[in-house]
Amino acid sequence: MTAPLLPPVLPLVLAGPVAPLGPDGPPSGIVKNPVPAPWRITATGLVGDAQADLRYHGGPEKALHQYPQDHYAAWATEIGDHPLLSAPGAFGENLATTGWTERDVCVGDVARFGSALLQVSQGRQPCFKLDRRFGRSGMALAVQRTGRTGWYWRVLEDGVAEPGDRIELRARPRPDWSLARLIHLLYVDTRNRSKLQAASAIPELAESWRLLLRRRLRTGAVEDWSKRVTGRDGGPGA
Repeated sequence: MTAPLLPPVLPLVLAGPVAPLGPDGPPSGIVKNPVPAPWRITATGLVGDAQADLRYHGGPEKALHQYPQDHYAAWATEIGDHPLLSAPGAFGENLATTGWTERDVCVGDVARFGSALLQVSQGRQPCFKLDRRFGRSGMALAVQRTGRTGWYWRVLEDGVAEPGDRIELRARPRPDWSLARLIHLLYVDTRNRSKLQAASAIPELAESWRLLLRRRLRTGAVEDWSKRVTGRDGGPGA
């Protein structure tokens, strides 16, 4: 089923420094707060934002993280009245919006935000730092299980955004590949060879995800997620 085109959304823009995640926690840039405009956006993300471990966070394929505020009510129902859910930024997002979810957004979508041109590169692979952030064991796995992951943008053209600028969809080259469909393939329908083959051939999809899908096709095995979602060794992680 082809996803419909989308109305523009008005984001709240957030950023944050690297800091310990809790008294004895690992360094992390997951704590984001609203930052004043103008917002300068480059190939590596929002100027003034930071990530601790650039092996897994940040970089050109993860320049900006967008997370739907639409999901906050569901999380409150499932985990209770957590204080982090009282304001945007709970999931370390740079762009907090209402109106777009993983069912609405497609891999490769191109959007204008101010003078910056963005493209959806991949979904999020949640890691154990969400457990630390929420003080809840299993939070990263719950984000993965529900498919409420948010997504990343790469920056095709650097630019500047101002208050009132909306994220406006400009092109949709892969209308059959919603993020919800891709996330379902990654975490649920994990051995569907025909879909793995099709997704691995999407040129707009981040190369790391394409390599992961090709590895599944080659080996017939699903990668071990335990290190990524728990922080404990149990395999190579994803």
